[in-house]
Amino acid sequence: MTNAARRDENLLEVTGLQMHFPITKGLFKRKVGAVRAVDGIDLSVKAGETLGLVGESGCGKSTTGRLMTRILEPTGGKVHFEGRDVSHVGNRGLRPLRRDVQMIFQDPYSSLNPRHTVGTIISAPLQIQKMPTPNGLKRAVQDLLKLVGLNPEHYNRYPHEFSGGQRQRIGIARALALRPKLIVADEPVSALDVSIQAQVVNLLDDLQREFDLTYVFIAHDLSVVRHISDRVAVMYLGKVVEIADRDQLYKNPRHPYTVALMSAVPVPDPARRDSAQRERVLLTGDVPSPINPPSGCRFRTRCWKAQDICATEEPPLVARLDDPASHQTACHFPIAENETVSGRRPAGASA
Repeated sequence: MTNAARRDENLLEVTGLQMHFPITKGLFKRKVGAVRAVDGIDLSVKAGETLGLVGESGCGKSTTGRLMTRILEPTGGKVHFEGRDVSHVGNRGLRPLRRDVQMIFQDPYSSLNPRHTVGTIISAPLQIQKMPTPNGLKRAVQDLLKLVGLNPEHYNRYPHEFSGGQRQRIGIARALALRPKLIVADEPVSALDVSIQAQVVNLLDDLQREFDLTYVFIAHDLSVVRHISDRVAVMYLGKVVEIADRDQLYKNPRHPYTVALMSAVPVPDPARRDSAQRERVLLTGDVPSPINPPSGCRFRTRCWKAQDICATEEPPLVARLDDPASHQTACHFPIAENETVSGRRPAGASA
């Protein structure tokens, strides 16, 4: 199968995905509510592409990543990997999935066992999955260390002996050990210095080309997402509110929340800043509680375009106006191209 044909296939597909964390009370742990961390999302990831997943803290990005890798079992909905439903398979059924789907975690220190050497940490997946190592386990680990830009002779060092950027490279080496098809990277550079972030992002780019990897890249830094992603999905309060090809989304965002996020990205060049057409959008109010989200559109309580219909009908995630089918927006009143926006809500807007 050619790479072009392979890229037209969905490697991962989630439909109606939900994760509700129960809230219990009293001696008998009676359920009194639930935190709707992820509340019905549909996403697909094509083989060989990078899907960026963005949104502010608490929107459900990291939970979505853990559901995709089946670290968490979904409350509802389906997770299909290579056409196979893995939503509720047991530990035995998950073993082959672990070879093909790996995760890179946000904190490069807490995700590594401080009592184990780097060699033990990276070799663990190989031993658990009984992967063949023709030249021996130590050589396999040293090759992985070299691949991610670390000294192979540091095989016997402990995580605390490395810097933050080096620890994240160890996490990447561990994720690569089984030669997975899909890697979910949960904010892999947010805990690193800016100078180190670029190195790690470039490393991920190089590894993708070398091993034909597929990424789900979770982040809140829109500049990093723009650099590495092919498509971008925007989440707000457990829902996907917009998804489009990278260039289309950054050039012409349709959802008011996406516009607000884009307007917050700093522009370092004064000349470009002065010529920028997009006005800074200042959202009012706090993010609603995922325990009791607003009716209808969840963004309506902070949206300057909100009207009565936004409180009664949840907008579907579909292509709007003259956008291509790949650009989908969940909004009753999407932003038109070159529309002047304002962060202040009009008088009489439905709350």
